Amino acid sequence: MQTHNSSLNRRHFVQSLALAGTASALGLPSTMQGQTSSSERKTKLGLDNFAVRDMKWKAPQLIDYAASLKTDSLFITDFGPFESLDDKYLKEIRAKAEDKGLQIQLGSWSICPTSKTFKKDWGTAEEHLTLGLRVAKALGSPVFRVVLGNGDDRRSDGGIEARIEDTVKVCKACRSRALDAGVKIAVENHAGDMQAWELVTLIEAAGKDYVGANMDSGNATWTMEDPLASLEILAPYVVTTSLRDSAVWESENGATVQWTAMGDGTIDLNAYFAKFAALCPGVSVHIETISGFNREIPYLKEDFWKVWPKARAKDFARFLALVKKGKPREPRRGSNPQEFQKAEIEKSIKYCKESLRLGLKA
Repeated sequence: MQTHNSSLNRRHFVQSLALAGTASALGLPSTMQGQTSSSERKTKLGLDNFAVRDMKWKAPQLIDYAASLKTDSLFITDFGPFESLDDKYLKEIRAKAEDKGLQIQLGSWSICPTSKTFKKDWGTAEEHLTLGLRVAKALGSPVFRVVLGNGDDRRSDGGIEARIEDTVKVCKACRSRALDAGVKIAVENHAGDMQAWELVTLIEAAGKDYVGANMDSGNATWTMEDPLASLEILAPYVVTTSLRDSAVWESENGATVQWTAMGDGTIDLNAYFAKFAALCPGVSVHIETISGFNREIPYLKEDFWKVWPKARAKDFARFLALVKKGKPREPRRGSNPQEFQKAEIEKSIKYCKESLRLGLKA
């Protein structure tokens, strides 16, 4: 015989499920959806070392810092923190990270030999990429992040299309090395160089079996993209990330962007990460805060469009809708760059864990 209490308990359980489903469907904050146990966390959370660039830390110090923040991964996006690139040293760094429960992901800079940002510090573009793939394999990194260049490359001879072609050639020359190493070349949408659809063009031309995207949500705003729209385009290709929040608003010559700590911008992060979890399962979220300065996107000036001849109206319209929601902000920088950078990343990691429920570690 069923008791009155058991009937009430079952009814309460069903109502709870219904309410939770409604909250989730509406994209309500986790505090309105009930508590989520650490075992239900699905998205890895990590630190991009560029967030604390002025600390000048070497790899062991970065590992200790990431471990203190209880992140799941550490994205070291340049060779500088490594005191050696010999396999023996790299395997020691990998072991230290694994002891702390961290996965290291690796990156470096331009592999486009005709980019204004390309440096010969590591030889030719192919030699640079070959080196990065070897180092990534030794560290246990599934990716090697690279960039084409920056927004100035859109003004170069042949425009961004020519720079994309040159980057594709370098990738193709190293295809067998990438496949043999089991490391994906992760090309970033970097500093105003490519919109999301242009990065997809590069990846498809090179071959998505060994080339993917390092998605940077802050850089999307520099190319007149709503980060959520950029995510929707890049999602099938994303293999790693460097993410931050942004504030955008209307200004005299078009719009102004200010990168911020997570939760301080005008991006709907609940909607963003709900879509991220659905479209990019298994991909790590790396936070790369670069906060405090304002950058104008002067799309009301005629000369601006000379380097954006193929910009897509639908993408620009979504960016404009985002712009109209924002309000002007003054630049903000701390008097001590090191302390300011640490405060911004630590605030961001805390927000990601507590408000967005990111990370596998409670």
